[in-house]
Amino acid sequence: MLDTLKWMALWSFILGLNYYLVTLLQWYNYSFSRVLTKHHKRRWHLLHAFLPLAVFIATQLKGWDLVFMVFVGVVQLPTLLIWRGRLDKPLVFTPRVVRFFALLLLFLSTDALLAHAYNQSFFGLYLLLIVLVHIAYKAMENLISKGYVRLAKDKLRRMKDLQIIAITGSFGKTSVKNYLDQMLQSRYKIHSSLGSVNTLLGLSQDINNNLEESTTLYIAEAGARQKGDIKVISKLLAHHYAIITEIGNQHIEYFKNIDNITQTKAEILQSSRLIRAFCHENNPLEPFYSGIENRIQPYPGQVRAVVANLEGTRFELFLDNVWVPFETKILGAFNVDNIALAVLVGRYFELAIEQLQRLVSKLKPVPHRLHPMHVNDKFIIDDGFNGNLKGMLESVRLASLYPGRKVIVTPGLVESDEESNITLAKAIEEVFDIVVVTGELNADLFTQHLSRPQKVFLQDKNQLEQVLQTITFAKDLILFANDAPNYI
Repeated sequence: MLDTLKWMALWSFILGLNYYLVTLLQWYNYSFSRVLTKHHKRRWHLLHAFLPLAVFIATQLKGWDLVFMVFVGVVQLPTLLIWRGRLDKPLVFTPRVVRFFALLLLFLSTDALLAHAYNQSFFGLYLLLIVLVHIAYKAMENLISKGYVRLAKDKLRRMKDLQIIAITGSFGKTSVKNYLDQMLQSRYKIHSSLGSVNTLLGLSQDINNNLEESTTLYIAEAGARQKGDIKVISKLLAHHYAIITEIGNQHIEYFKNIDNITQTKAEILQSSRLIRAFCHENNPLEPFYSGIENRIQPYPGQVRAVVANLEGTRFELFLDNVWVPFETKILGAFNVDNIALAVLVGRYFELAIEQLQRLVSKLKPVPHRLHPMHVNDKFIIDDGFNGNLKGMLESVRLASLYPGRKVIVTPGLVESDEESNITLAKAIEEVFDIVVVTGELNADLFTQHLSRPQKVFLQDKNQLEQVLQTITFAKDLILFANDAPNYI
């Protein structure tokens, strides 16, 4: 009986430890280095990884089997279940995750059979087993990923009538993709990469699973966390058209400096089939234009008479040697650049100016990006997916135009620098009556730099709805500015 309980405790320890590890790996694109160096809540590592490992090693060395069983049943598993229950982004059992646990169970079962056959168990070797499982899993996933990429590349090469637009940059990739999708539907059968999918494997799966053979235009985002990421995407897509939106300090935590970001974004110009590239005129990309200068079109070009308020946005764009007025319900002055880009691309694809004006007037906002709505007699601006300084400052400016009481819910900037968060805090200080800070990442910084507004610090976002019901009233404006999962 005791041996059975010991085996159950051992399997529970290993499965629990790996559940924690795989959850974090899924958050950080299956990179152990990012889990170890970029995860902000290090105490989670201590509680759910290092403590169980330390107890396992100590109890095995001392022969304290009962202590180990009690620890697993009373400490490790209950705390893990509580932790999992509080997550707003728990582990998703994708085919990749299922393969991992199937492999882990195979290793555990094999070890148990060998122990039974030889009437001897080597519990101390289970640490080595965990390492071997992860090595085998990584090798298996690399092979599967290469297969996905190869299938996607072959599919794209078969689709002779397909044209491809690839979009990168620090700001506005998803918005530009959505505006182009809406504006070019009259001319092409379009498929846009789903959501914010922008990695090599994600795009490969999107192509294999969702891209119909009859599609004539594919619009894809290309994201990066390190040099070379966009280069491999460019090799996959071999896109005809490239777009580089404005480059800034987004993801500076990974790239260390703006030069590395710029070099990485410029990799999108290396497509073997590049016909035209639309690049934001503020980007320092001239060194990367060598040999393709005649294929580069800067944007937004000449723009004037910009008015951006809570009702919408209007501006004039110099197009075909005349000033052309545009008006849209889309919020945000920064969207003038994004919409002007979509207009220039549409004009390049020979859409008439009058048609472009009509299409711009009918543009629908991208969900969670300056999306206005009225709920329970309150004015809500959902800007939850806007995580860059320029965009968040614009959402604060728009909120300042509202005549009533103003509330902001934000974690601040994530994957950014302290200076940018201080700039954001100073802007918030001038506008809002109540600031609800979600998460711990920037809580200390906001404490230091906010004095006038009432501050509410919220570690558990599950309480947000109840808190807002308590502190807000009818006619209030509530701005949701950026939204970070609670593991940040």
